[in-house]
Amino acid sequence: MSSSQIFPRFEGKTVLVTGAGTGFGAAIAYRAAQEGADVGVHYNRSRAGAERTVARIEELGQKAWIFQADISSWEQVRRLAEEAFSQLGTVDVLVNNVGDFASETQGWRELDQESLDRVIDVDVKGTLMMTHEFGARMVEQGHGAIVNIGSTVVVRGSARAPQYAAAKYAVLGITKSYAHAFAPTVRVNTFAPGFMETDALLARADWQAGRRETLIEATPLAQIPPPEAVAGTALFLASEDASHMTGGYLVADGGYNMVGA
Repeated sequence: MSSSQIFPRFEGKTVLVTGAGTGFGAAIAYRAAQEGADVGVHYNRSRAGAERTVARIEELGQKAWIFQADISSWEQVRRLAEEAFSQLGTVDVLVNNVGDFASETQGWRELDQESLDRVIDVDVKGTLMMTHEFGARMVEQGHGAIVNIGSTVVVRGSARAPQYAAAKYAVLGITKSYAHAFAPTVRVNTFAPGFMETDALLARADWQAGRRETLIEATPLAQIPPPEAVAGTALFLASEDASHMTGGYLVADGGYNMVGA
């Protein structure tokens, strides 16, 4: 990817990113700091990853805080919201990045109760509860923006992991519902990246067995980017440039799906 100038779109703002210890969440948290934000770094299990993200943010001269919570628990989500608003003073932007994409499922016949429950608990219930608790407090403070990380899987579905496609479709309903509920004070949008070369994707058996090459061939921009390449695109939805967008669905997938009217 060619390097480009990074503008301070979030100078003086606080941004909380869930799942910011690894992968796309870590990239978004770091990009927010590059753009001038102080950042809340949430994790569930990857404490070491969260600490690495915080160290990188502090190297930029920005403040960073670590928060732990299992977002499939409403009690823990409520505690997270209370801690975040207490420690940060205000939360200007929430990025709901956490999601379970059922990487262990390589075909629909492998779907079982455990995988179904886990994906629904994290991707659907977790996203809804985070949006609900943080959004309610943002309405009280008089401003805010929420970006829910969705997926282009809603366009084509997934024979590999139907539970993941179902969950990410639900995120669209959550986004639209709370965009109505919180308007005009708080904006809520969905950002849908295509495939990104995170460590989790690189470790997948199907990725190592030729799927990467097949997808690159079908992608007009002819690349599967690292998460850093689209982190700024996700944050666009929380910026002033997107001030007239709510309930929206923004895709950045190299032209693979070309969703539109």
